[in-house]
Amino acid sequence: MQQKLIDRFSLSGEVALITGAGRGIGRAIALAYAEAGADVVCAARSPDEIEETARLAREHGVRALALTCDVNDEAALARLVDTTREAMGKLTLLVNNAGGAAPNKMLKTSADAFDTAMHFNVTSAFRLSALVAPHMQAAGHGAIVNITSGAARYAQKHFTVYGAAKAALTQLTRLMAQDLAPLIRVNAIAPGPIATDALEKFLDETARGKMIAGTPLARLGTVEDIAAAALYLASPAASWVTGKVIEVDGGAESSVWPF
Repeated sequence: MQQKLIDRFSLSGEVALITGAGRGIGRAIALAYAEAGADVVCAARSPDEIEETARLAREHGVRALALTCDVNDEAALARLVDTTREAMGKLTLLVNNAGGAAPNKMLKTSADAFDTAMHFNVTSAFRLSALVAPHMQAAGHGAIVNITSGAARYAQKHFTVYGAAKAALTQLTRLMAQDLAPLIRVNAIAPGPIATDALEKFLDETARGKMIAGTPLARLGTVEDIAAAALYLASPAASWVTGKVIEVDGGAESSVWPF
């Protein structure tokens, strides 16, 4: 009997590790994967938040584990991968979601601050992917999804740190896809402005209105918008897709940052 197309979006039998899974985009992706049938490992620095994500994931009838981890600590990354493999038996999906940086003033930004942001957004994803890849190869398949940003391609003021870091992660995605093919697919999602706590702290109603007015689809994105794209990229539905960046940004072709 021919497989139904909808079945290609199932993650049954997969084991996913999601960083930054305590809230926002990371939590939404973890829950989407759980809903699609994957066992999930939720990693972040805040134990209470990842415990809650894991609890919600278990409501979908899958196994879910909460592991505290600072992705800036390579020894912690190694422990994270080892514990995941020991607890779950395998590891086939990775979402490098942890990252971020605030807008900055170029002439007041130190080299240390720039390097710290690059490590948080790029080096940690590179090293975690390298640690996970042998387990995916042993399983015979795998998929890595990196969460980059529309800021990687926009020319705008006050984003020399975040924009440069996410641009590096975008290109890293393309390069890792070449190195890890054919068994492991590597793709990325470039979100536009998503209504999360991290964004909302910058916005008042005027600023929010400017962002919406500059977005062709006339709203801010939701975490579920990103989770849906992440589900596609991790699933067999995207089995012939690697080295690509999906832009989930409401159609904005330039920055809608209101400041």
